[in-house]
Amino acid sequence: MDAPTSRDRVDPVRLEPVDQALIDRLWDFGDAESSAERFRAAADAAGAAGTPHEQAVMTTQLARALGLQELAEEATDVLDGVAAIFDGAGHDEVPAEVRARVAIERGRLLAADDRPTQAVPEFTLAVREAAQAGSAFLVLDALHMLALNDAGHEEEWAAEGIDLLEGRRDPRTLRWGIALHHNLGWVKHDGGRAGAALVEFERAVEIADRYGSSEQQQVARWSVARCLRTLGRTDEALELQLALAGLRPDDPYVQAEIEALTAGRPTIDA
Repeated sequence: MDAPTSRDRVDPVRLEPVDQALIDRLWDFGDAESSAERFRAAADAAGAAGTPHEQAVMTTQLARALGLQELAEEATDVLDGVAAIFDGAGHDEVPAEVRARVAIERGRLLAADDRPTQAVPEFTLAVREAAQAGSAFLVLDALHMLALNDAGHEEEWAAEGIDLLEGRRDPRTLRWGIALHHNLGWVKHDGGRAGAALVEFERAVEIADRYGSSEQQQVARWSVARCLRTLGRTDEALELQLALAGLRPDDPYVQAEIEALTAGRPTIDA
C-alpha cells in the first residue's frame, strides 16, 4: 500500500467549522451565567468524545460568556488554555477557526476593558485567521468589531464587511449585515450626517426583517426613529416609537424617546 501523500491528509487549518447553529442554540445573551454553564458542559462533552476542535470552539464561547459576566481574568485564563487542548501542537497545527475565535474573544475582552488600541490588533489577526479558515462568518464578526473599535477607520471596516456579504446565501452569515449597517449608521449620525445615517438604518431594518431576530428588528427600527428625530421629522419618529411601544411596552429606550418627542406638545387641556 502506498504511503499517504500530503494531498490525502486533512489540513488541520481548514477543518470544517463547528456548526454555528449549535453555538447559537447554546447562547442566551440575556443570561450569560447559564450560557457559560452550557458551553462548559459542551466543551467537556467534546473533550470526552475526542473532538478537540469542537472542544476548543466551545471553550472560546465559554470565555465570551465569562467576559459578559465581567469575569475578564477567568475568561483570559480560559483562552490561554485553549492551546493545551491540542496537546502542545504547533501554532500552524491548531485549526485556523480556533485561532480566529481566540483572537476575537481576546479582542472583545480588551474592548470591554476600554482598551481599543490593544483590541484592534487582535481583531485584525482574527480577520486573517478566519480568512485562512475559509470562514466568512468569522471574518465578518472580526470586521464588525473593528468597525466598533478602530477609531477613524470605522467606515472602512464596515464597508469591507458589507462588500464581503455580496453574493452570500447563508442566512446566518447575511445577518451580519444588520450590525454592519446599524453601526455604520451611528458613525454617520454622530458625525453630523443624519441623512446618510438614515439610509444605513433603513437598510439594517430590511436585513433584520429577512434574517434577524425580533430583538434586532426592534433595535433597528428604534434607530430609524431616533434618526428621524434628529432630522426634525418628529411626527414620523413618534409614530414609529409608538408602534414599537405596542410591541414592547417595557422597552425603556422606546419610552425615553416617546417622552422626548412629546415633551412640550400641547395637550387637550392646554
